[in-house]
Amino acid sequence: MQHFYFDHNATTPVAPEVLETMASCLGQVYGNASSIHHFGQAAKHKLEAARRQVAALIHASTTEIVFTSGGTEADNLAVFGVVRASGRSRAHVIVSAIEHPAVLASAAQLEREGAVITHVPVGPNGTVDPEQVRRALRPETVLISVMHANNEIGVVQPIAEIARIAHEAGAAMHSDGVQAAGKLAIDVDALGVDLYSMSGHKLYAPKGVGALYLRKGTKLAPLGFGGHHERDRRPGTENVPGIVALGAACELAAKVLAAESERLAGLRDRFEIAVAGRISGTGINGGRANRTPNTSNMYFDGVDGEAMVIALDLRGFAVSTGSACSSGAITPSHVLTALGLPADRARSSLRFSLGRSTAAEQVDALVDALEASVAHLRRISVHA
Repeated sequence: MQHFYFDHNATTPVAPEVLETMASCLGQVYGNASSIHHFGQAAKHKLEAARRQVAALIHASTTEIVFTSGGTEADNLAVFGVVRASGRSRAHVIVSAIEHPAVLASAAQLEREGAVITHVPVGPNGTVDPEQVRRALRPETVLISVMHANNEIGVVQPIAEIARIAHEAGAAMHSDGVQAAGKLAIDVDALGVDLYSMSGHKLYAPKGVGALYLRKGTKLAPLGFGGHHERDRRPGTENVPGIVALGAACELAAKVLAAESERLAGLRDRFEIAVAGRISGTGINGGRANRTPNTSNMYFDGVDGEAMVIALDLRGFAVSTGSACSSGAITPSHVLTALGLPADRARSSLRFSLGRSTAAEQVDALVDALEASVAHLRRISVHA
């Protein structure tokens, strides 16, 4: 039986070009990038070339890129780093209600340490109202963190407007761009962000590598202590093969972004139209908002989402109920409940995230499998 992958928001396969670049680096560039001899300088050269590739994807300066172990570390470094650098004992931070756990859990820890956190709600379409952010401001506000694109519903937030509000108030603006990088055209100056998080394994690079954009002049306290790596912002010997792979993935993403975004949006629309036409009691979560081109989150009334994931997996289709970071959670998705969905509808929702390997035939086959699975599970629940 063939298996088709519709869970690219959880992780992506490593692109062949990226794998080749990384493998050659693992085999040949084994020096420490901090060493001054030939082998160290060869590693340093690769490291800085990758920094240029990452910076180019988001139109940043190379000195503004800090390499991390992934999106979670980048989010933690941004949130803790700005607040601790502010020196305020009762610093105020604004986050949206639908942030990734990497931001929400960081904010919760800051609250335990004495900071004040405001969670700004989203509307029924999953969008943050910039005016709600403005109303949440306080004289002590040092940071606003709103994700660029949501991992579960794909909704794109009005980051540029929120950033203007942040700067008017003298606060720093952070955006978790993990689900946007490689899917949307990004210009950090146009967005107005001071900090922007990225993760390699969401854009066809391996797991365990990411980056934080840090606008020049933004004050940031480090999370770890040790050597003077990454301009004293993130100590520890750099993961050169992983960073080289991230750089290659960013360069590849820039080349294919426009065409691939258009292709995926077409496939997503084809999928949603077919599901709406063939399966009753369905709807798109966040469907009326601007979304990333590859993401569709749909509810199927009367069906348990986890049961659907298993049923589709048995038919050869990998999908998810939401964030992979929240798998195993028995409570409904905080993102879907923030939209105003009742708990049972949130639990009946599935996320379908398309990628470079997704073809029209796979989408059509998924619709067939969905129709059969929903009918079967609804029949079982009626007779239970």
